[in-house]
Amino acid sequence: MASQPVPAQPDALHDELKTAIGSQVRAIRLAQSLTIGAAAQRCGISKAMLSKIENAQTSCSLATLAALADGLDVPVTSLFRGVAVESEAVFVPAGHGAKIVRRGSRQGHLYELLGSLRGPHKRMEAVLVTLDESSEVFPMFQHSGTELLYMLEGTMVYAHGDNAYTMRPGDALQFDGEGPHGPIDLVRLPARFLAVTAYPDTIQER
Repeated sequence: MASQPVPAQPDALHDELKTAIGSQVRAIRLAQSLTIGAAAQRCGISKAMLSKIENAQTSCSLATLAALADGLDVPVTSLFRGVAVESEAVFVPAGHGAKIVRRGSRQGHLYELLGSLRGPHKRMEAVLVTLDESSEVFPMFQHSGTELLYMLEGTMVYAHGDNAYTMRPGDALQFDGEGPHGPIDLVRLPARFLAVTAYPDTIQER
């Protein structure tokens, strides 16, 4: 006797999307004190259809999603809150950041990588920089992206383009990485600061 085909299992992500959208639509409707009938009228869909959406009994087309967002006066993306997406996180315990080599390394600059996502998720990089008696000034770093420095310890004079800034603990400096920049005077050592770089779509290493 031939075996019967096994019915296909519902797609888990598809069900999750339906549930998330339904929950969000209901929450937004209730937050606006709308009945199902009033909300359906605003969205241009039937009351029965809106009820099915809220109870995850039907899938929404792109046109329906657009109508819901327009009628409820919310961004379309807000209808997807609660959907689990694959994401990446990097945890670095204190003192365990990877030591990396940069152009300033030969001048005695110690770089400790505090975390950097890989591939298309790499949009930001955080580095702990330490300068001590063996460090030399090197004011000609240039790279793509925007950089933020936050001074943690010591005092230094940091240049960006034609401007110089005396940085003490608690001071912050944000600038365009394309402009020449770097420490030009190490006033009080050791000097430690957090350097966070936000990269454009095309990442260029220092």
